[in-house]
Formats: sequence, structure tokens, C-alpha cells
Amino acid sequence: MKYKILSLTDHSGHSAENSLYALMRTMLQHPDCKSIDVVSRGNSANNAFFYDFNSTQLQGTRIDKNFDFQTDGRQFLQETITCDLKDYDVVMMRLPRPIPAGFFDFLKQSFPEKYIINRPSGIKTTSSKQYLLNFPEVCAPMQLCETVEDILRFKERFPIVLKPLRNYGGKGIVRIEGEQVFYEDSVINFDTFLPTLQENLATDGAYLGMKFLKNVSQGDKRVILVNGQILGASLRLPPKDSWMCNVAQGGSSVGSEADEEEQLIAQTISPHLLKEGIVVCGFDTLVNDEGKRVLSEINTLSVGGLPQAAQQSGRPIVKQAVDLIFDYIRSQWNN
Repeated sequence: MKYKILSLTDHSGHSAENSLYALMRTMLQHPDCKSIDVVSRGNSANNAFFYDFNSTQLQGTRIDKNFDFQTDGRQFLQETITCDLKDYDVVMMRLPRPIPAGFFDFLKQSFPEKYIINRPSGIKTTSSKQYLLNFPEVCAPMQLCETVEDILRFKERFPIVLKPLRNYGGKGIVRIEGEQVFYEDSVINFDTFLPTLQENLATDGAYLGMKFLKNVSQGDKRVILVNGQILGASLRLPPKDSWMCNVAQGGSSVGSEADEEEQLIAQTISPHLLKEGIVVCGFDTLVNDEGKRVLSEINTLSVGGLPQAAQQSGRPIVKQAVDLIFDYIRSQWNN
């Protein structure tokens, strides 16, 4: 069987580094691929689908071997064809946050979820920081903090980091050492920060509290996982005098490889992720106080970095990823 594939993206935030282009070109060359159309949330003609949830008709671009980034995005805005979600065999989601509330539910109602990569229900389940509580054996000490009292008890044990359950890109993270609070670009007293903490708890419901790891300067490693297999890794280093490794917060990234601990992490989390329909993901690790890498984050929405990992490693990582994705697609269609 050859599959008609629809890819959902948002070109308005793209750069030449975005992995969508290399991934889609490589998928198009696969013998099991019949055609690929790409639809952008950045085209207002698609608002009825992405925001209003009342139509599956779309304006997209039929890609060919020359599909690549364009600064003016004309291929998504002017050079489009009319298509309908229901005419495809597989949907590939390459959408960045934020996702409009209700979109995942509309997508599940409009298209068989087992043929969506990654599955919307799986993304909703795994995107919360709370999901890490399923894997205490490969994480730093952690606790769900739903009240100020929870935080007070937890911070008495050791320095901690508080992560909002649904935030991303390092936003809203709080570090607490004794009575000192590191928040955004400020260092303030805990009592001074308390009203902000109470307000955030009332808004977000809870934090995931994790032990602050003093070896954070050794970097946050992103490991790319496709259909249960590790394909590549990159090490993100914090800027000078910072404890935040996220590239969005000013960190830098270099090529790396998964070590023995990270291979164990992959073996631990992969069966659970695949059961949720998560085929492509990135998990992050930090070095704990004993010098071993532990799980700190799982990203299952729109994982990039495949072309960069291929370039850094010299391996055909994008092609390997595509082969593994089609293995998964066939498994779903044959069940």
C-alpha cells in the first residue's frame, strides 16, 4: 500500500533550520509514500480547521523533491491546492505550541487517531510534566506540588526546581535554595515571592518539583527517539553564569551521543510512549549529583533536530527516522 500523507505545520515561525523540510522530502522518496500535502496554520484560509473546528477543507501545498523553506511562505499562502483531511491515509503533526484549546479533540473526531503521528490523546497525556512521575527510577527525586505546604516540605530536603505542568521552552521555572528564589532574571526572598507562587498555583493547579542538580553546567542533553529507537542526541549548554540550558533561554547546542544511562531511559519510557501513540519524541537528561544522567523532560509535540543530528553525526538520521515512521504506519494499518 502507498500512503497519502497530510502534514500539519505552522510556517509563520519557520527558519531554514526547521526539520519539516528535510523530513518531508525524505518521506516523499520512501517507496510506501504516494504523495504528501503540507497545510499551514499560518494561512488564515485554514482558520476554520485550526481555530473554529467546523471544517476539514484546507488549503495546502503538494510537495515535490524541491520542497524547502521560503522566506515569504508563498507555497503555503498562494501556491496552494484545496484538500480535505478525510482524503488522507496518515496525518503527520508538526505543529508548535501553543495549540488552541479544543483542536486535538476536533482532530480526533475528524480523523482516525491511530493514523495520526503523534496521536493527539498521547500528546495530551505525555505533555504534562506530571507524566514524569511514572518513571521515578530514571529521574531525579521529584514530587507533585499542589500547595504551598507541599513546596515548603519539599524545599526542606534540598534545593529544588519547580516546573509548571504545561509550560514549555523554560517558561515559568522557579529555583529555590533555602530562602532564596531564582525566578526569571531576579533573585528574591521566598517570603517576597510567596504571593506570586500562590497566584501561579491558583492559575496552573500545581508544579512538578524536582531536586535541583548542581551539575547543570554539564548541559541538558536532548535525545531523539523514533519508534522506540535512539537516533541522535545534542548537548545544550547554559550561557555563562546561568543555570538554564534551554536554547530558547540563550543556551548553545553541540552534537553528542546517548550514554548507557540514556539508553536505559529509552528502554524504560519507549513502551509507554508507543502505547500512547507517540512515535517521534525527544527526551532530556541532566547529570545528577552522582554523575549519572537522569530524565528531566519529555517532548512529544513537534520534535526537531533530525537534520542537525545527521549533520553532526555523519549518519543518515533523517532517512533512518523515515524508515522507522513507515514501519509504524504499516503496523497500524495492518492491525
